[in-house]
Amino acid sequence: MRIGLYPGTFDPITLGHIDIIRRAAALVDRLVIGVAINRDKGPLFSLEERVEMIEAECGALSAQTGTEIIVHPFENLLIQCARDVGAGVIVRGLRAVADFEYEYQMVGMNRSLDSSVETAFLMADAKHQAIASKLVKEICRLNGDVSKFVPAAVNDKLKAKYA
Repeated sequence: MRIGLYPGTFDPITLGHIDIIRRAAALVDRLVIGVAINRDKGPLFSLEERVEMIEAECGALSAQTGTEIIVHPFENLLIQCARDVGAGVIVRGLRAVADFEYEYQMVGMNRSLDSSVETAFLMADAKHQAIASKLVKEICRLNGDVSKFVPAAVNDKLKAKYA
């Protein structure tokens, strides 16, 4: 069984994330969405809220793609999470050259820790390249419309957080 791991903080999950999840699901038999517990980032949404939003958005995707999609919170090294879930590939989404520079360093470190785990990069669809969770939160906090960047249910949750 080909198992992929798509990690991130997903604070919140965006349409860009969902696009990468949909495309990654076509490449593996099981896709694990690794939700990072990163206390240093100070997420807007709790871990439970982020997991709930991802599960709600990915339920239909799993049925559409025929790929098992599961959500797995983690707080250890990414490479250890990959081992824990049996992933042979880590899936990363790229939006711009700046993303690549950071990801390139991460691949080198991960390969040093475990050369058996590959990393696959998926370029963000052109219509999603500008979407970043950080920017979505900032726009919403300042009463801007983020409905074209996030699913409707996530939009509602963002508005409630900033109400």
